[in-house]
Amino acid sequence: MSEFQYDLVIIGAGPGGYEAAYEAADYGMKVALVEKDLVGGTCLNRGCVPTKTMMHSSDAYRIATCSEGIGITATGVKADLDRIIDRKEEVSETLRDGILFLLKKKKIDYIQGTAQVTGEHTIAISGNEEVSELTASNIMIATGSEPAVPPIPGIDLPGVLDSTALLELRGEIMKDFVIIGGGVIGIEFATIYSDLGTKVTVVEALDRLLPNMDKELGRSLKMNFKNRGIDVHTNAMVEKIEQRGDRLVCFYKEKDKVQEVEADHILVCTGRRPVTKGIFTTELEEKVLGERGFLKVDDCYRTAFPNIYGIGDVIGGTMLAHTATAEGRDAVAIMNGHEPEINQNVVAGCIYTSPEIASVGLTQDEAKAAGIDVIVKKFPTSANGKTVIEELDRGFIKLVASKEDHTLLGAQLMCGRATDIIGELAVAIANGLTVEEVANTIHPHPTFVEAVCDAARS
Repeated sequence: MSEFQYDLVIIGAGPGGYEAAYEAADYGMKVALVEKDLVGGTCLNRGCVPTKTMMHSSDAYRIATCSEGIGITATGVKADLDRIIDRKEEVSETLRDGILFLLKKKKIDYIQGTAQVTGEHTIAISGNEEVSELTASNIMIATGSEPAVPPIPGIDLPGVLDSTALLELRGEIMKDFVIIGGGVIGIEFATIYSDLGTKVTVVEALDRLLPNMDKELGRSLKMNFKNRGIDVHTNAMVEKIEQRGDRLVCFYKEKDKVQEVEADHILVCTGRRPVTKGIFTTELEEKVLGERGFLKVDDCYRTAFPNIYGIGDVIGGTMLAHTATAEGRDAVAIMNGHEPEINQNVVAGCIYTSPEIASVGLTQDEAKAAGIDVIVKKFPTSANGKTVIEELDRGFIKLVASKEDHTLLGAQLMCGRATDIIGELAVAIANGLTVEEVANTIHPHPTFVEAVCDAARS
C-alpha cells in the first residue's frame, strides 16, 4: 500500500466500474467505487435490464392475446403498465442487491456521492456527509453515457421523452407512439409498445433501420415490423414537433414532402453522449477530453495522466455493457503489470426484437471494404423446425468466411434466441474455426441453434 488511501478509485458503478472493482480486489488492491446515483449504472437501471424486463411482459401479453392459431384462447387479458414498471424496478433492485453484496464480500468501499478529479491522485466527493476527498495511486473513469438531445424544434415539449423518461412512464398505455430514431433503442421500444397494442410509427433519417449493422438485417426487420403493424419511415428527416390540443405532432420530410403524424408521446433516441461534464476540474479537463467530450485514452486505457484510466462508453468505440466490462478488467490487469487476456477483437451486438437479432465480426460489406475475399453462407430460418413451432417471423443466419481458407470471419443472425446463439459464433471466430468445423459439430434437434449448422453446410 502506498501513501494514498486507495490503490484504485473507480468513478462510476456501471458494468465497467463494478466489474473492474471486483477484478482489482482479486488482485489484492484496496479499492473504492464512487457512484452518484444507483449501483449498476445505465445498463441495470436505465437500459439493458429494464427494457428486457418490460419486453418479457409485453411478449407475454402478445402471446396471450394472439395464440388462437395454436389452440389457446384467453379472455380478460389486460396489460397493466403500472405493474409492468413495478416489475421492472423489482428486477433492477434484486440485481443491485447482488452487486452490493459482492462489493461488501470483496471488501470494496462503496461511496455514494458525486466525484470530481482534482489532481492526478485526488478526488473530491460532494453529496456525502462522511467523505469529502479520496486519494489513490490509480483512478478509473467509468461514468458511461446518457441520451443525446438533437436540435429539433419542440423537443422540449411535455410528452417528448428520452429513453430514461420512457422507462418511468406510467398510467394508461399509449394509443399512438412516435419513435424518432431507428437504432437499437428505438426498435426495442417499438417492439415493446407494439406488443402492448400501441400504434407505433418509427421515423429514421438514414436509409434503413439499424444503419450500423448488416443492411439485410435492417431490411428484414422493416418487413417484420410492417407485418406487425408498425409504420416505418426511412430516409425521413424530422423537422419539428408541435402541440395540437392534448396531442403531439411530429413533422418529417420524406421524398421531398413534409408529412405529419400525431401521437400521445414521442420518443427521441438518436444517439448517446459521454458523461464527462464536471468529472474533471477545468485545467485537467483540457488535457484529457477530446472530440465531442469523449475521454482520450491510449491502447492501455490511459489518459494524458498515466495513472488515470478511462473505460466504457465514456471513451467511445463500441458502447456496450459487455465491452465496458472487458475494458475494465483489461485496464486493471495493465495497472498490475499483466497482459490483458480478453479478446476484444470479437464483440457481439444483440437486439431483442422478435425474432432476436445478433451480429459479431465482419459483415460481407465490411470484408469487401477491407479487401478480403469471402464466401457467404446463409440459411433461412423458415426451414427451421423450432422457428415454425414458435411461429416466429422471417429470419436467417448468415455466415461470412474467408474464401482462401474458410475461416469464419463474421455472423449475422435474425432468429429465435439469436442473442444466446451468437456466443457460439463469437467463440468460433475468436479461435479461428472454419465453417467446416462448425458444420461438422453435431447440434441438437429441434433447436434454433441447429440452424447455425445448416447455414455452415449450405
